[in-house]
Amino acid sequence: MDGGKVIDRAVRAWMEPEADVEEEVRTFQRNASLKVLFIVACVVAAFVAVGISVTIGDYSISFVDTYKVIFDHLLGNVTDSMGDYVIFTWRMPRILTGLIAGAGLAAAGCVMQSILRNPLADTYTTGISSGASFGASLALGLGISVASGTVAVIANAFVFSLIPVFIIILVMKMKGSSPSVMIMTGIAVMYIFNAAATLIRLRADSETQAAIFAWSVGSIDVTSWSAPETMVVFVIVGLVALMLLSKKLNVISTGDESARSMGVDAETIRIIALVIISLMAAGIVSFTGLIGFVGLVCPHIARLVIGSDNRYLIPASAAFGSALLLIADIIGRVITANNDIQVGVITAFIGGPMFLYLIVKSRREAW
Repeated sequence: MDGGKVIDRAVRAWMEPEADVEEEVRTFQRNASLKVLFIVACVVAAFVAVGISVTIGDYSISFVDTYKVIFDHLLGNVTDSMGDYVIFTWRMPRILTGLIAGAGLAAAGCVMQSILRNPLADTYTTGISSGASFGASLALGLGISVASGTVAVIANAFVFSLIPVFIIILVMKMKGSSPSVMIMTGIAVMYIFNAAATLIRLRADSETQAAIFAWSVGSIDVTSWSAPETMVVFVIVGLVALMLLSKKLNVISTGDESARSMGVDAETIRIIALVIISLMAAGIVSFTGLIGFVGLVCPHIARLVIGSDNRYLIPASAAFGSALLLIADIIGRVITANNDIQVGVITAFIGGPMFLYLIVKSRREAW
């Protein structure tokens, strides 16, 4: 009886192909609408988080008034000079740093997971974060830096975060560009840099150790516009470049042999994507320090909701990363009375359980 029903459905599908195509089109449109809705929801959440974050501080301003002050400033019609000064001199650099860093780290993690076909891949996997940590430790602990003055730590973190990438590319040229080679090389470089950074910390005094530890945890507590202004260049250029590669990233995520059969050079695309990710992540972590879990959790959560199509997944991860990092910063600022908890600690507390819950509850395989 069941076999007869299957045959009947097959016959109807063969006799009415147009109806079947129309149903597939409607299904595709519904799925596309869901993906766009998720991205819009993340953008709205980030927008609301901006208003909440602006209200936190000694200078009191209401949630509604924050947006009025912001829009008045953007339109060049400032009516509340004190509120405008507090928001755009002291609070907005931190907020924008959180939005930009969250978007960049999440997008970098998303593409890293796609090119490596590994749900546990992020900027830590390639050694970018450990290289930045070593560079910062070198500047803070030994005073050795490629630059001087206030930018010594930032410059060192940026330069040393790129070294693991060049090592990975060199090994890829010798051994091939398979995901396993990239992962193993990145992990090896990560351990080397972590060991070197630990040696510096052991030799440092207590004050220097505290400074290195604070940097390694990660923070968006900046009061200068130079940080977000520099970061946004790396992130916007990086996101645009990754979106242009998104279709080819979809192809190589199916496997190198499949990509080759469709005329896509997986090795070249993987190297190009790795360089873009590295520059984008380096431009972020050199200012914020090491903020964990954003590049790991946000892409995976977005993938569970909207699937693995990088054309939607990259912007969805970026939007979700912005919202999550800013919300984490808000929690870290209000959870204690006098001392802020650094955002890297909060992202780990939020991201870890959320990640575990979604893995357990997910009814379908995201990969």
